[in-house]
Amino acid sequence: MSKQIVPDQPGVRVGATPKNTTEFTPVKEPDTFWQLLRIGLTNHKASIIDSVQRLIRQPLGSFFTWLVIAVALSLPMGLSLLLDSTDQLDGSWQQAAEISVFMDIKATETQAQELVEQIEKLSAVVEVNLISPQQALQEFQALSGLGNALTELPSNPLPYSLLITPQKIDKEALEDLKQQLATMPYVEIAQLDMQWVERLSAMLRVGKHFIFGLALLLIAALLLVIGNTIRLHIENRRTEIEVIKLVGGTDGYVRRPFLYMGMLYGLGGGLLAWLILSVILSTLNNSVTELAQLYGSDFSLQGVPLIDGISLVFGAMMLGYIGAWLAVSRHLRELAPR
Repeated sequence: MSKQIVPDQPGVRVGATPKNTTEFTPVKEPDTFWQLLRIGLTNHKASIIDSVQRLIRQPLGSFFTWLVIAVALSLPMGLSLLLDSTDQLDGSWQQAAEISVFMDIKATETQAQELVEQIEKLSAVVEVNLISPQQALQEFQALSGLGNALTELPSNPLPYSLLITPQKIDKEALEDLKQQLATMPYVEIAQLDMQWVERLSAMLRVGKHFIFGLALLLIAALLLVIGNTIRLHIENRRTEIEVIKLVGGTDGYVRRPFLYMGMLYGLGGGLLAWLILSVILSTLNNSVTELAQLYGSDFSLQGVPLIDGISLVFGAMMLGYIGAWLAVSRHLRELAPR
């Protein structure tokens, strides 16, 4: 029996391509903070680019989502800006809230001037106008239509009076100022019509509460819209996500692109809302200015201030982030590989 020959080297098949021997080098784990930071920034950059590309590939759907967000944000923001614009009317309100002070009938002009100087030193007072008995009588004759009858009076029955413009339109502050004026020397009566002030304050409070409630409802609606939109993106990428989780992808890695997508929806909606508000207020301001000029007022609507516009965009991005987080967190458990 012949002895079996064992070759020293493995045989090579005729015509086969020679194999190149390669050495396997294991991937070195990052061991410094800057390496970890660089890797994290790279991952975030890739997620942002991917989210932007997906929005660009669906321009019509993305635009309508931005439009819905913009309309929902524009309504409460616009009402709030209109309410804030009424601050320009403070001068007119202060004049309408003037406190009328009637001095003693026997008070002289010198005493009236002393009282004016004393009142002007009060921090709660903006302006003091002194009305002499002669001026008061002339105004009464012009307004009452009893000019001929008043000329038959033996003497002027009207005293010196003062019209005091307050610094702040507040019910308690006005009442305190009225009481303080009533105790001053030579003052007979201090009068203040508080009814219109109370009505104005009540209307402003109702307006602020209405805007706050409307904002809460629209914020809840926006969260639902953004969450539903992100949910559709999740369903379209279900297989991809399951594969990522199958090879060891973490929940944070899966969640990241959807969070950026939600923020991009908020960013686009916020910028579009800023543009819509600017156009509407600018168009409406022309009519408001013409109406105000007919009443001798320089009132005009304020545009969207830069700080408010930036806050609007930032708030919209936060709403997009929250809506995406809620949507992904809800469906993340269902995306486990089977």
